[in-house]
Amino acid sequence: MRNTRIGAGICLAIGALALSAPAAAAADTPAAEQTLRIHPKKASPGSKVTVTTRACGKETYGKGVSEAAGDFHLFGGDRPGVLVGEFEIPAGTGPGIDTVTVKCPPRIKITDTYEIVGRAPTGGVDAGFGAPADQGTQLAAGGVLLAGAVAGGVVRMRRRTAAAGA
Repeated sequence: MRNTRIGAGICLAIGALALSAPAAAAADTPAAEQTLRIHPKKASPGSKVTVTTRACGKETYGKGVSEAAGDFHLFGGDRPGVLVGEFEIPAGTGPGIDTVTVKCPPRIKITDTYEIVGRAPTGGVDAGFGAPADQGTQLAAGGVLLAGAVAGGVVRMRRRTAAAGA
């Protein structure tokens, strides 16, 4: 009975592999090459966005359109078969999702999206109560608390040692 269950499981696994193999072999271009890579995936107005693709094959040119930034061109990158294009998001663009479409001869068209965020972060993170009014007093209070903690630790260690030795 146990061998029957194991045999059935093996047959199911082999059948699943056999059924998926023709679909993988039928694709002209691997799925990884049919995509656009948009960097960064979250960009702010005024920043540059880079689009990379391998979907155009041996072509050395492609045209791209961004709904927010308009037309741009893709040219051969540093590796064979890779096209790279760049555009800048206009300064007045509001937050939202932007769609990028790339077309290459003969009749290749791929689309992807990225997010436009409100604005680029500037400066440090505002995570405190503001600038300290009297920094010297705060440093002195912190030093007293630290010294008290060290003294308490020393007293506890000495008591523990004395109790263990008795």
